[in-house]
Amino acid sequence: MSMFDLTGKVALLTGASKGMGLAMATGLAQHGATVVISARKQDQLDAAAAGIDQAVGATRAHGVACNVGYKDQLQALVDRTHDIAGPIDIVVGNAGVNPYYGPTSEIPDDAYEKTMAANVQSNLWLAQMVAPDMVTKGAGSMMFTSSIGAFKPSVMLGTYGMSKLALIGLVRNLAAEFGPKGIRFNAICPGLVKTDFARELWDNPDVAKRIENDIPLRRLGEPDDFAGLAVYLGSDASRYMTGQALTVCGGSNMWT
Repeated sequence: MSMFDLTGKVALLTGASKGMGLAMATGLAQHGATVVISARKQDQLDAAAAGIDQAVGATRAHGVACNVGYKDQLQALVDRTHDIAGPIDIVVGNAGVNPYYGPTSEIPDDAYEKTMAANVQSNLWLAQMVAPDMVTKGAGSMMFTSSIGAFKPSVMLGTYGMSKLALIGLVRNLAAEFGPKGIRFNAICPGLVKTDFARELWDNPDVAKRIENDIPLRRLGEPDDFAGLAVYLGSDASRYMTGQALTVCGGSNMWT
């Protein structure tokens, strides 16, 4: 168990009041980390933090509201995390948006800019803000939620997929830049997961046929499927892994 022990570690997570982010925060806390969870609504964060504390039987979770699309709010989140728990060891950039459903050729400028700012640039900002903590320690792990949408074109979700492919590119560049300082960067690429964010994609009669035909494990992803991955990437168990895009999709997208 020692390789997965996160006792004394501080983890900062965005997009973590529910769904995958909350599951990952709970997993990290169960293995000893103090977790600061962030999303836009403080009441939801307070409830989520209380649930984490109840699950682990200790006070390890704290909620701090933040809209990742605003750099000043991200800096305030990092500063508040320092006040609450100290230097940051683990970052989980899970917040993301998809304000537009339709052809990339027709996307309005504001929707394009919002997608790229929230899904890519905000994670760069977060990395820039937290990296000094990790450089000082000579170690640290950052993971950012991408998508299997990064690996293929889509007529209706193409811009979202573009942003997630750019996020993988960001991860690889940061891994190369900060590897000599002991900081690791990896991307998590989920398949279709039963979250509120993706409800329009899975809450319809056609999904059962898709599961039967396209997913070898014959089920959709659940938020809890990502808790162990966050623990793995945040712990010494993955100390020689960086710059990777880990695909977690029940087998629907296999490397070829």
